[in-house]
Amino acid sequence: MDKRDFSGMEVSAQELVVSLEREGRRAPLQSFANDSKGHQAVIRYLRRPGRTVRICMESTGVYGLDLALALARAGFEVMVAHPRAVRHFATALMQRSKNDGLDAVVLLEFAQRMPFQAWVPPRPMVLQLHALSRRLEALKDTQEAEKSRLHAALVTDTTPAALRRDLERSLRSLRRAIARLSTEAVKIIDQDPGLKLRFDLLISAKGIKETSAIPLLAELAVAPPDLDVRQRVAYAGLDPRQHSSGTSVHKKVRISKHGNAHLRRALYMPALVAIRHQPNWRAFYEHLRARGKLKMVALIAVMRKLLHAIFGMFKHQKAFDGAKVYALPEPKISLEVAA
Repeated sequence: MDKRDFSGMEVSAQELVVSLEREGRRAPLQSFANDSKGHQAVIRYLRRPGRTVRICMESTGVYGLDLALALARAGFEVMVAHPRAVRHFATALMQRSKNDGLDAVVLLEFAQRMPFQAWVPPRPMVLQLHALSRRLEALKDTQEAEKSRLHAALVTDTTPAALRRDLERSLRSLRRAIARLSTEAVKIIDQDPGLKLRFDLLISAKGIKETSAIPLLAELAVAPPDLDVRQRVAYAGLDPRQHSSGTSVHKKVRISKHGNAHLRRALYMPALVAIRHQPNWRAFYEHLRARGKLKMVALIAVMRKLLHAIFGMFKHQKAFDGAKVYALPEPKISLEVAA
């Protein structure tokens, strides 16, 4: 039977700092380049016949992705921890200082003490779609900023004509880039039967068009596949957070926002459109408002329920059915008594 060692890896753009505990003894910290050669060197350093290694990394986006993929392919047990969880864990350890070496040791302790959650490597097509989706999100943010600058430039006659032309040219370029990358994202979806099926299911729901379906699909495709209902809500950061103590401290319940902010953002506009144009969503929203819920609270509830509906569509491979979301009230029939 293989025996288990533990490792913590602090990832930066250029360097990997590796902390390793083998057979109960801590090895000196080792540094490797964060490139393909460095990844293979890490694998050779960790591999030992008859022993397995459980590795904890912090989620650092693209900087750690290739490393995590290489380690998973090599057969190591890989956990990619949420940065907030690691930070709170370091606080619990009374860790007051911060540098790459100390962070690697904290990750090693995290791997040893915390419940192991195996990282599931996304498929290559999913990774491509996810990268395009994040780039589209960044371009749209830039586009909105440029629109605001152009609006401000047009309200005064003192703005140089060259500046207005430059802003208009920038907006045209951004629109072309967004259209081009959206087309590429749809091509990737069309090439993958699983992604194509989910994409078609998404756009079957009122309020979800192609522009919203791309980020929704991209963010959900990289989510762990075995999440239950509560974990799905927490993954999106839509789970309620309570803050009370004794009889004097009772703060308002708010969403935690500890999950995927990109997924929350992708859910916002479809939920807003749905309560305006889809009868079942509108009835659900109005029901919450009638119970005294604030507009934003009711909208967040719609976002949460929309997320449940999407997972239900994916699970059963059936198009959106508003009746399963919220049953419309029966119409009132007035009986006129003949005089």
